[in-house]
Amino acid sequence: MLLTLLLALIFIAAVFGALYAIVGLIQNRKLMTTAPKDIQAAAKDHPERFRGARALGWALGIACLLIMIGVFVYGGYEGIKSGFVFWQFFLRFILILYIWKAFDIICLDWLLLTKSHFFQHFYPETAGCAGYHQFGFNRKGQIIRIIVFPFVAAAFAGICMLF
Repeated sequence: MLLTLLLALIFIAAVFGALYAIVGLIQNRKLMTTAPKDIQAAAKDHPERFRGARALGWALGIACLLIMIGVFVYGGYEGIKSGFVFWQFFLRFILILYIWKAFDIICLDWLLLTKSHFFQHFYPETAGCAGYHQFGFNRKGQIIRIIVFPFVAAAFAGICMLF
């Protein structure tokens, strides 16, 4: 259980690293697909903050994506090594996914988007957008993910059981 919580924390750190890479370093508004629509519309592409910022952002983003994948691969590998049964794998994967989703809703959607000025720091032209005051703007997508996660966890558990 401790390893599962650690893996969830690593996954969350990788998600936050990828968010910073996209918002702070790459700064391409086409990558802001999860932001409220009015913020997406107001955001403009910016020149590089410093030489090599975009390359660093892409490298960081790819590294974070690989870490996110690695969390599930290592979680499965360690479970196989430990002799997990299907339900133990399922519990590990569902906990990682739901802990991440709780972090996403509370920290990213509520604190980072509506309470802090994280995005306005990198996209000052979006200051004053109504999207910064619309907690729950992506409620439908969040609910869909919450419903789909048990199936994803079961699929990962099933794959692990093949080994």
